[in-house]
Order: sequence, then C-alpha cells, then structure tokens
Amino acid sequence: MEYTRLGETGLEVSRLCLGCMNFGTDQPWMVHDREQAHAVIDRALELGITFFDTANVYSHGESEEILGTVLADADRDRSELVVATKVYGPMHEGPNGEGLSRKHVLEQADASLERLGTDYIDLYQIHRWDDETPIEETLSAFDRLVETGKVRYVGASTMPAWKFMKALHAADVDNYERFVSMQCEYNLVDRHEEANVLPLCADQDVGVIPWSPLAGGFLTGKYERDEDRDSGRAATDEFMQKRFTEENWAVLERVRDVADAHDATPAQVSLAWLLHQDTVDAPIVGPRTIDHLEDNIGALEIDLSHRDLERLAEPITPVWNPDIGDV
Repeated sequence: MEYTRLGETGLEVSRLCLGCMNFGTDQPWMVHDREQAHAVIDRALELGITFFDTANVYSHGESEEILGTVLADADRDRSELVVATKVYGPMHEGPNGEGLSRKHVLEQADASLERLGTDYIDLYQIHRWDDETPIEETLSAFDRLVETGKVRYVGASTMPAWKFMKALHAADVDNYERFVSMQCEYNLVDRHEEANVLPLCADQDVGVIPWSPLAGGFLTGKYERDEDRDSGRAATDEFMQKRFTEENWAVLERVRDVADAHDATPAQVSLAWLLHQDTVDAPIVGPRTIDHLEDNIGALEIDLSHRDLERLAEPITPVWNPDIGDV
C-alpha cells in the first residue's frame, strides 16, 4: 500500500479509501450479509488500507455500525486509522431531521460516534450543501466539534465551486475550521468536476477523494454495449442508466485496450488513471467482495504512460452541468 497526505494537512491516508456505502440493507444491490461485509473490511486492513469512508445516512446508520464493529475488533492501532463520515441527509421524520443546522450537526456527530464505537471522527464531512442554513452556522458547529475533540478535520462533498469557495472564504474571515478535503464524483466517464471544483481544490490545496471512481461499475467492463440490462443496479438506477452513452462506450473501449497492453483489468486501469491525476489523493473504492477489493489494489502497480493518459481522456470534453445527478 502507498500513503499520501490529505491536501495540505499532515494527515496520512492510504492511496485508496474503502467506501462503505455498499454495506447495509437499504438497496437490493448492497451487501446484506454482515459477515461478508466484515470480511471485506478485514481484508482491506490486511492490505494496508487505513482510510475508511461512510455516512450516517447509508442504510440509516447500518454502514457506520458495521464499520465500527470491525474496526473495534481489528488488531490495528486506532491512531493509524482515518475514519470519515458525513452529515446532512434525513435521519428521522419531522423537524430538524436533516440538514446542516447547528442542532442537527451536533446531534448527528454524537450519533455517528456511538455507531462507529469511537471517541473521535478523523474527517467529518458535509454530505451536501444546505441552502436553508447559513454556512457560518454550519462552520461554527464544526468548529465546536473540533474544539471538543470529537472531530479532527472537516471536509465537504459534491457542490458547485462557487458555494465551496464561499465556505472557504467564510472560514478564513471568521477563523473557523477550514474544509481540508472535497469528495466529488470523478472518473474517466464522469469528468464534469474538471470544469467545476477540481481547479479550485488545486488552487486552495484542498485534498480530493473521488467517489464512484469506477462509474458505478461501468468502468469495470462488466457491461456490454448491446446486452439487455433488465436486472441489477443498471436496471433500477436512473443515474446508472445515464452512463450508457456513445462517448462513454468509446472511453471503455480505450480502457480495455490499455488494460490488455498492461496485462491488467479495466478496473485497475480506470483507478490507475485517477491515481495519476495530480489533484487526486485517494479514490474511494466500493468493492462488494474480497476479489473485487484485491483487484482494485492492483491499480497501485500500474504505471500509465503519458500517451496512455491522453488516449484514455481524449473521448470526453469535461463540461460542468449543475443539474447532474448524484448519490
């Protein structure tokens, strides 16, 4: 395993982050078997992964509970591990059940700590921007969490660059804790962030931890252009269905060609492309099985040439669409 610093902080993280959204029972395609989920997390630890990402809203807390249980039993020093979770989404019906108000942020931080079975969260992230709450109120709440030792660093996820810059500016002006990372969708077929938040992250020395680095499985090569997709996530997820475009198929063809040349899998080449991007610290992989996890780890061994990188990127011209969907 390789390690790097998150943004301009001194925090060391593994070059691949294990995403834990798949662990739970909220969707049919998730890993419902807790023993299987535990086995994947255990193997990640054995392979040197020290960076784990989840969220309170993933299967309504189940994901945090699963991760917390495994880490509590793991033979690893807690100081080596970086546990990241998020706040924003709906956690109960009625008033104050979601959002980034001071009340919701502080209450959900305590709830996440209990589910994770830990005394502190290494990276606490706003899952989305809250148009109903002043960003200064949210930053003040995050500041309080850092002051009391419940949180070490604060991060953000998925938003227009102008809103993110507004948050960074407010933190600088009012001396609040500054967001040190941005979690955004980024992969070879979803490159809109190159025209949005990634240049800002580079300018502001903000760490980048891309989600969906394999485009929901599209870049693993498991789909074929002319096959029927009447079952699984591809049949039920409208966001996934939008990936089956001609330009995306063109990218996948090149991924397969480069993979053949490197004796690698399409997933490994797709992850290696991300790891070669200067702005990227640690892609968030979401394997459902140990085999998938071990395949993902192989991306660290692939050295893509400048020509490889150009060929893979060439079919798509990044354009920012503020209405693009997210998960």
